[in-house]
Amino acid sequence: MNRVKYTLLSILIATSINVFAKESNSISPSLTEVWQPVKKVQVENSIPSDAIVLFDGTSMNAWEQANGKFMGEPITWDVENGVMTIPPRIKGPQNIRTKQKFCDIQLHIEWRIPTSLKHKSGQKDGNSGIFIQQRYEVQILNSHSNETYANGQAGAIYKQSIPLVNASKPTMEWQSYDIIYTAPRFDNKKELTQSAFITVLHNGVLIQNHSEILGNTVSRGAPSYQQHGCEAIKIQDHSSKVSFRNIWLRKL
Repeated sequence: MNRVKYTLLSILIATSINVFAKESNSISPSLTEVWQPVKKVQVENSIPSDAIVLFDGTSMNAWEQANGKFMGEPITWDVENGVMTIPPRIKGPQNIRTKQKFCDIQLHIEWRIPTSLKHKSGQKDGNSGIFIQQRYEVQILNSHSNETYANGQAGAIYKQSIPLVNASKPTMEWQSYDIIYTAPRFDNKKELTQSAFITVLHNGVLIQNHSEILGNTVSRGAPSYQQHGCEAIKIQDHSSKVSFRNIWLRKL
C-alpha cells in the first residue's frame, strides 16, 4: 500500500513539474528584465565618479580638528608629496574629523606605519584608528611584527571583533582599508532597533565579514549604544607619525 502511495505521489510531483515547466516556457523573459534606472558610474584613477574625495594629496579642506578648545579649527597635520602625516604632539592629541557627517558608507583609506619603534609588543607601534561616526573604531597598528591582544591588532573593531586573518604589511609599506558600513538605527524613543554592521578588506583581504558592532568603542568595560544621527569620520592621533593618502567615500 505504501509503495502505491509513493508511486502516485511521484507521478503527481512529476506532472506538476511538467506543467510548471510548460507554463514557465510560455512566459516572455522580457517580463522580468529591469532596464530603468540606469546607473552609470565612471571610475578614474580607482575613484568612482560618485565618490566624495576627502583627501587627494593636496587639500585638507574636508577636515577639521576634533579636540577640545581647538574643535572645528583647521587641522595642523603635515602634508608633503601627496601624503598627510600625524605631527609630533605639541599641545596634546590632534585628532581630526570630516566636516561632513555620514551614515551608511563605503570608505577607502590608505595608510602607512612609520619605521618600527623599539617596542616589540603592545599598542605603541604605529597606533591610530578610523572612527566611523566618531565612535566605532577600526584599529590601525603595526601588526606585522608587533605582538598585542587579538582584538586590538590592525583591522580589529577595537576591543570587539578580531580580524579573520592578519593581512598586515611591514612598516613603511602602504596599506589600505576598504570599509562597508551600515549605521545603527534607533526608534523615536532613542532605543536601538538595529546594530551597526561593518565589512572590512585589509589590503584586499576580507578581515571583517558583516561584523556586528556592539556599541561605542571603549578601552575599558563593555561597549554600549547611545542614540545618534549621521556623524563625522574621525582619524585618531595616538602619538605615532602614521601617514595617510587617497581617502574617499561613497554614501550608500
